[in-house]
Amino acid sequence: MKSSLLVALAAVAPAFAHYNFESLIVNGQSTGPYEYVRRVKNSNSPVENASSPNMICNVGGNDADSRAATKTYTVAPGAQIGFNVNANLGHPGPLYVYMSKAPSGVSASDYLGDGEWFKVYALTTDRIDPNTGLSWASFPNSQGITNFSFTLPQNLPAGDYLVRPEHIGLHGAGTFGGAQFYMGCAQIRVTGNGNGTPSPTVRIPGFYTGREAGILINIYWPPPQSYGSPGPAVWPGQCEDHTPNPAGRTSDGDCTPMR
Repeated sequence: MKSSLLVALAAVAPAFAHYNFESLIVNGQSTGPYEYVRRVKNSNSPVENASSPNMICNVGGNDADSRAATKTYTVAPGAQIGFNVNANLGHPGPLYVYMSKAPSGVSASDYLGDGEWFKVYALTTDRIDPNTGLSWASFPNSQGITNFSFTLPQNLPAGDYLVRPEHIGLHGAGTFGGAQFYMGCAQIRVTGNGNGTPSPTVRIPGFYTGREAGILINIYWPPPQSYGSPGPAVWPGQCEDHTPNPAGRTSDGDCTPMR
């Protein structure tokens, strides 16, 4: 009976609970929609092909008009930044943030994200129950969060960057190609004299095949007893968060070893 209930829950997962990341948050203050985040052109729909070039900045995010219309926010290392969602993160699954530094002499608005990316934040499960499986920090009580924030690394080198939030909807991920990827790209300029070396780095697309255990997964039955994040480890610290940090609240520093 329990297995039937969990399968039924998967079947009724909202098909139109789509969303995107529409605005940047800096030190608790929200910017305007698509002021510093590139506008996408897919009506909030997900990307479902992990090999698609749209995995970089979503559909239309790398188009010349989207890039030209987007401003670049100047921010210091150690700042609290984050994103508002235009609805809510309406599916169960993990939330990550990747960054990529534009080459020297290339502005953020001209950068296509075709260089190296590194992961700076991970928000995954808030608990794992032996009977019901995974509970997601971005989807408490089956209601997606509407914004989140995290701390930029203190030793982040100066320069222009793309900041790429990514939420993976796992409600249909029991079959290959069923996972849904939601992402966007903000443009920032980091000041200071940070001398860190972000690693490990990956290329997008290519960092996922779609067959990783954290992407090709039935989250309903049998109840999973662990979750392994796909992609690279978080820099720095190789850790993940298990409680969301809403806009205006300083990160609680919940940084524990990745499960």
